[in-house]
Amino acid sequence: MKLRAVVLVVVLVLLTVFTLANWAAINAPTQVSLLVTHVQAPLGLILLTSMVVVIFVFLFMMVFQQAGVILETRRYAKELAAQRTLADQAEMSRFTELRKHLDARFDGIDPNGSPSAEALTERIDRLEVALRNHIEHTGNSLAAYLGEVDDRVERLLGSKPPLRS
Repeated sequence: MKLRAVVLVVVLVLLTVFTLANWAAINAPTQVSLLVTHVQAPLGLILLTSMVVVIFVFLFMMVFQQAGVILETRRYAKELAAQRTLADQAEMSRFTELRKHLDARFDGIDPNGSPSAEALTERIDRLEVALRNHIEHTGNSLAAYLGEVDDRVERLLGSKPPLRS
């Protein structure tokens, strides 16, 4: 038990003992003014009853306030769960996009990391075509350079008399 609860129980027990010890004085009739008339009534009992009513009203208000706090906490918990779900979905979406990007980047690689036979065949075919095109282009360039060198040599030799040995 908390210290606050222990103190409250002790105070209530002391007030109850005090009330029981003075019950005769509390129950003694007295002239009480009701502003329009005067009546004979036990003033102590009226004050004790009004104090008990005020305490119950206070307890009711405290319980009502606590219920409101609990409902608000539940609402915040649901909202937090919804936000967490949205964040998880966004993260899953990012992972999915990353997976698509990686699949597109490494197209033809099976899940255990090795390329499939079809992907390798397609890649070899593309590289072979590119290599043939490059070789043909290089051959054409080399033939053009050789033709140009041959023309220059013929021009140089054509303008000078041939050497005799």
